[in-house]
Amino acid sequence: MLLRKFWLYLICLALLPFILSSTPCLAQTVSVICSGPDQTPFCNAVAGSRTEGWIPQTRSETMGQHGAVATSTSLGAQAGLRILQQGGNAIDAAVAMASTLGVTEPFDVGPGADLYPLIYIAKENKVYQLTDGGVAPSGATLAHYNALGYFWNPANWGPGSGMPPGILAATVPAAAWGWDEVVRKFGNLTLAQDLNPAIEYAEGGFPITEGDAASWRLPNAVSCHPANAANPNGYCDLPDPDSVSTWYPDDVPPVAGQIFKNPDMAKTLKLLAKYGREAFYTGEIAQAIVAKSTELGGTMTLQDLANYHGVWVTPAHGTYHGFDIYETTAPSQSWGVIEELNILEQCVPTWYPGQTLATLGPANPLFWHAELLAKELAYNDMYAYNADPAFVPVNLSLLLSKSYAVSLCSKVNPSQAPTPRPGGNDTTPKGDTIYGTTADQWGNMVSWINSNYSGFGTGVTIPGYGFVLCNRLQLFTLDPKSPNVIAPHKRPYNTISSSFVAKNGSPLMTHGMPGGLQQAQGNMQVLVNILDLGANVQAGIDMARFTHDNVSGLVGLEPNLCVLVGAQLTAMGWNISTCHGSAGGGQAIMLDPGVSSGPGPLPSGSAFYRAGSNFRQDGQAVAY
Repeated sequence: MLLRKFWLYLICLALLPFILSSTPCLAQTVSVICSGPDQTPFCNAVAGSRTEGWIPQTRSETMGQHGAVATSTSLGAQAGLRILQQGGNAIDAAVAMASTLGVTEPFDVGPGADLYPLIYIAKENKVYQLTDGGVAPSGATLAHYNALGYFWNPANWGPGSGMPPGILAATVPAAAWGWDEVVRKFGNLTLAQDLNPAIEYAEGGFPITEGDAASWRLPNAVSCHPANAANPNGYCDLPDPDSVSTWYPDDVPPVAGQIFKNPDMAKTLKLLAKYGREAFYTGEIAQAIVAKSTELGGTMTLQDLANYHGVWVTPAHGTYHGFDIYETTAPSQSWGVIEELNILEQCVPTWYPGQTLATLGPANPLFWHAELLAKELAYNDMYAYNADPAFVPVNLSLLLSKSYAVSLCSKVNPSQAPTPRPGGNDTTPKGDTIYGTTADQWGNMVSWINSNYSGFGTGVTIPGYGFVLCNRLQLFTLDPKSPNVIAPHKRPYNTISSSFVAKNGSPLMTHGMPGGLQQAQGNMQVLVNILDLGANVQAGIDMARFTHDNVSGLVGLEPNLCVLVGAQLTAMGWNISTCHGSAGGGQAIMLDPGVSSGPGPLPSGSAFYRAGSNFRQDGQAVAY
């Protein structure tokens, strides 16, 4: 026995150099993304297959009877779940989730972001909307921007035309107000309890995921200039030094697996937890915001911050094949989802007699042509009419009527793509947003969209407080004839979109996705996948999508969809510009009534939640 142990010892010693020599490869895999020169051998592998259900589905739905959370990172989802298990409701969980993502995905969201949630309160059987998007500062007039050399760009007839980057794109911060407001109105716990997971991560640190490391890139934000031929909306020369010191350890972007801490953000969150939004809008944080804005040539004032508030409004509502569809209303673009669905419901029987989207099916190019036509028509209206209803009327009673949808059926060709306007050049920045959704044991459900707009927003960081200012002013236009023209205290056109679906007067589903102008078209596609094609929520999110730009006329298809129908759509006149990359993200929670009734945490003792999360990012759906 001793001799055998001795020989085993010698064998282990002999193998030790080979074991150690392999460890660098293992250690590097956390930071390797299979798109550059430093690929490891695994990048040449092929994916395995499921053994049941729809084989391409990336994972099963997550199910639980007591509560569920789905969002774009595991730490955010688990923060929300922790709050649910501590007695918080879906509203508490949403704030915990979003504030944690403000720490772990700071390029997407933070206290300075926009917020447009839909909140279903079970005991009232009512859907609430909070419009909590940042407004333009007092000095943000059209004349001011023109005087600085910024003008409307006729080649971009959509939102964002002519608007500059940097501090001139900064809205009055909104999310800090909204996080506090929803907890005051609906929460079971205190704001301090809900912010605790985020504070822990900001102080103690967390490992950056592979997907987040790829997005952790600051925009240039200082030394800014008006437009030129290469930069039709203006440009900035350098990143903000305060942003570099906050977000780039050792002055370089962090890599996957690196532990990141943000003690300045922890300070901000602790002030919010102790004093509520007053600490942010009238205290030392407000003073720091105005000082930074003034330093860079912004016009924000202490009065702008002290006067800021969100607004509780009635969400946009429509029906689709017997389902009640609720979407965030203007200035959110989400109301366009209802118009898209109305067009599909009313026009598909006219365009393709005897057919439905379900009978056409997703392997038929006409299925995608119909969705693209509906998107084109609805976005034309969104670009023409969507604006802040506190400043201009937005006639949604007309635009979301079935009769109006019928009037649009003949304006397009059911077998040919529309001709784009000549010379279109969409200069709108790409969006960086978090979407998350929560549900609790009492039947409350939250559809939550929260966004800095572009990655790291303006790129301007408030020194000592660890968050960036949102750049949503870049979705105004400098076209003086547009209802969306910039004006002080006005909210701009907003891409962020939350959705909620009911059936027969009972809640059915929350869903949404990040992706800027992709959101309203992507949400429409997911709804069709689930409501028309019968997909479960995870499959409905996983299914391939398109992204289409009305201004340029360009269409992007996810790779497998391009293989399936790309050639046929090209033959129909669609300008397929890319067959690479992804088209948005997405999360959803569905309330399944189960098969029997009886006592339980939800209205039916057999009821349970079914949740799905986007595989295109580092998302997770959790439940208990």
